[in-house]
Amino acid sequence: MARELAGRRFGESTVDKAVAAAVEFLAQPYPVATETVLGHSDPNVANYLWDGEAVRIVDFEDAGSSDRAYELATLVEHLSARGGDWEPFLARFDVDADRLLAGRRTAAALWLHLLLTVEAARRRNPPDAPRLQAERLLDLLR
Repeated sequence: MARELAGRRFGESTVDKAVAAAVEFLAQPYPVATETVLGHSDPNVANYLWDGEAVRIVDFEDAGSSDRAYELATLVEHLSARGGDWEPFLARFDVDADRLLAGRRTAAALWLHLLLTVEAARRRNPPDAPRLQAERLLDLLR
């Protein structure tokens, strides 16, 4: 995203401001992972089944090497997670705060990119989804 948008002039809309901020953020070095875990890599909340006692995770076709902070970040920034209060959940994990924030910012930028460029993402979401995602990304980048 950053490479393909480098040098582009952005307007004053919320979406344009968020894209410009994402380009700037993505050009920075990313915090190095300190651990490796098996990552799910498909953080749609529907893939996490709660039976009242335990969480069961399904749909591992995209699973691979990751780290705990990034997996948590992609889960809470997935569009399906909107409206949830994730801070108490995130507080239960001992992860690098900088890496978690970088992961959340990256995931939020990815979702904005998908909403702006992928027809299926546009079709499956409300018309104001790009603006709402842009606001979310700008909040995370503050």
